[in-house]
Amino acid sequence: MNIPTLALNDGTSIPQLGLGTYGLWNDEGSEVIARAIGLGYRHVDTAARYENEVAVGEGLRRSGVPRGELFVTTKLDGEWQGEDRAVAGLAACLERLGLDYVDLLLIHWPVPKRDEYVSTWRTFERLKSEGLTRSIGVSNFKPAHLERLAAETATVPAVNQIQLTPVIQRHEQRAYDAAHGIVTESWSPLRGVLEREQVVRVAEITGRTPAQVVLRWHLQNGLVAIPKSSNVDRLADNLVALDFTLDDESMAILDTLDEGPHAGVDSDTDGH
Repeated sequence: MNIPTLALNDGTSIPQLGLGTYGLWNDEGSEVIARAIGLGYRHVDTAARYENEVAVGEGLRRSGVPRGELFVTTKLDGEWQGEDRAVAGLAACLERLGLDYVDLLLIHWPVPKRDEYVSTWRTFERLKSEGLTRSIGVSNFKPAHLERLAAETATVPAVNQIQLTPVIQRHEQRAYDAAHGIVTESWSPLRGVLEREQVVRVAEITGRTPAQVVLRWHLQNGLVAIPKSSNVDRLADNLVALDFTLDDESMAILDTLDEGPHAGVDSDTDGH
């Protein structure tokens, strides 16, 4: 399975289709992760907040795939925001994962009321320089948060992982990211979409499943998508999104689903 990659602004690259692991815990979760890697997944996304990094690490080892062929993301939430706090936070993540480094480290939420995401980002810059993470990025950041990072720090995030589906299209955030060389990554890319009439219609037209159609929409929009499932058959089906193309008419039908800029979570008030 040859999953396409997108170039990041720091010279590395990220697989465009990955595995979200929220809800994959214990030995059962490890087995799902190992089997997903066996299917061809190479990008695995976790977070300290998910409380499953031990299971993720075991799944990575159980897969038998060399570390250098895997792309592992983890995220640090508000508990680890503030000058130098991310040092201990990442050390704990690496211990739980059983890894020497991660490929991508994200600030999980900006939590602007704490006013610590800029100092946290400076710590992330240092962690990258020390080789403990290959790339650094953010999650759930709006253009205003990114503008502040640009004004007060030296490094542009490689990735902005946000809630994004055909229903929640985040045009402003995607446009800002694209203009500044930031790859946009979609978390929960299938949530609340699969039973929509337009999705079902495109699936029938193309002879694909609704999930395959929605993932293909993400891929053709230049997004990274990290669907999650504990069902290995579904994970295999999701990979079929790599094998076809939606025509302009189908893409336009899916674009009509957007519910506008106020849909979904608000990262000025949500998050930990």
